[in-house]
Amino acid sequence: MNSFKKSKTALISVFHKDGLAPIVEKLNELGITIYSTGGTEEFIKKLGINVIPVEDLTLYPSILGGRVKTLHPKVFGGILARRENKNDLSQLNEYKIPEIDIVIVDLYPFEKTVVSGASEQDIIEKIDIGGISLIRAAAKNFKDVICVSSMNQYTNFLQIMIDNNGGTTIEQRKNFAAKAFAISSHYDNAIFKFLNTNELAFRESFDTVSTLRYGENPHQKGYFFGDLDSLFDKLHGKELSYNNLLDVDAAVNLINEFKNDIPTFAILKHNNACGLAQRETLKQAYLGALAGDPTSAFGGVLIANKEIDTETAQEIHKLFCEVVIAPSYSNEALEILKGKKNRIILIQKNIEMPTSQYRTALNGVLFQNKNNKTDNASIISNSTIKKPTSNELEDLFFASKICKHTKSNTIVLVKNKQLCASGTGQTSRIDALNQSITKATHFNFDLNGAVMASDAFFPFPDCVEIANNAGINAVIQPGGSIKDQLSIDYCNEHKMSMIFTGTRHFKH
Repeated sequence: MNSFKKSKTALISVFHKDGLAPIVEKLNELGITIYSTGGTEEFIKKLGINVIPVEDLTLYPSILGGRVKTLHPKVFGGILARRENKNDLSQLNEYKIPEIDIVIVDLYPFEKTVVSGASEQDIIEKIDIGGISLIRAAAKNFKDVICVSSMNQYTNFLQIMIDNNGGTTIEQRKNFAAKAFAISSHYDNAIFKFLNTNELAFRESFDTVSTLRYGENPHQKGYFFGDLDSLFDKLHGKELSYNNLLDVDAAVNLINEFKNDIPTFAILKHNNACGLAQRETLKQAYLGALAGDPTSAFGGVLIANKEIDTETAQEIHKLFCEVVIAPSYSNEALEILKGKKNRIILIQKNIEMPTSQYRTALNGVLFQNKNNKTDNASIISNSTIKKPTSNELEDLFFASKICKHTKSNTIVLVKNKQLCASGTGQTSRIDALNQSITKATHFNFDLNGAVMASDAFFPFPDCVEIANNAGINAVIQPGGSIKDQLSIDYCNEHKMSMIFTGTRHFKH
């Protein structure tokens, strides 16, 4: 088999015509016969280049409002014919079907139409039939045909035509075929997700991929599949790493809990908040967050729910941090933060985040709805005689939001809307509590009057006892243990308040 093929004919029918003109002009210069239809045919004619209408080949007009244009044996026969199969070539000759060596076809913008909020009928009309059939046919017969299935491939294809004087190698055709099937499978997946209402199936596909410096560790390869540009505007700094992206994900999910609140600032390290505070000004909120753990803040990810101003930027600039995220920056603040060349500065766009999440496990995938339930006054029950004060209640909900986004087992201690400390990722709840108290004490927090949040229930009263001895007098937890009464009795005896939410917030 001759792996190098000289192209003689091309079929072009595309929705996106940006960048197409140089290709058409080059094919014409090379003496390649061009077939086309519809808007693409008109586009080529306006370039002053000869083009044969597909209707002249099939002897059938475009019918059903354009739904049927290229679905015909004289088109697909020319694409699918095996050039070294004598029977195939004999049939081409018998039915006067020309060989088609180049297929340049893209697909209707189905996903963009869905996002636009168009009617169901308009969306259905953007389900491509002829285009995807042509792409699959050409890609299947990559031994003889090259398939250009996206405008993103125009530049590469044009260079191949220039370099090879209109020819293609088997390696090039196979590479383009793989891309074609990637596009067709992604397209079909998008249609399935739009139409599916009750079939339980895991189907995910991403067209955009970023190669990361490395994975979790330098010896691991790492990639990000997804469109970061839809989430952030990157203003400065080096490329985000694998670990940066995990921290950024944790930061975005956490700050969304405080999206519409007064100025709130969080500092994260290894996916957990090491500092978080809410104040009247963003500078005060930042300094409050930093005070929570100035040691762990080094090299962390910083995120704010309000525009970062000059005063806040001046304070941030004193700290070495990997990433800063905010909805906006003042001009002066941005210039200050750019003072460190590698510091990554992101603007978080106001878009909806995914409502589900998944991860690999064993030889499959675990899938679940996101934990979008936030504890609030409408779902709580007072389990103790003493009720929390209004200020304590605000702190309890504040602590619960942090707890929800902290690795289990966790205990979170809060006072005056400031994270004093948290015990994170411990194998026992007592260890998490002791860790948080030790840490808070180390950073000189007075826990008298502080509140405690737990991501799961207390099976024994030991945690409320330890908390009480540290000066904590209000607790929020899910409840649900068969021994809840032991903790309730202790709280009543020691004039502590405790509320149950009925919702566990494990995070693994």
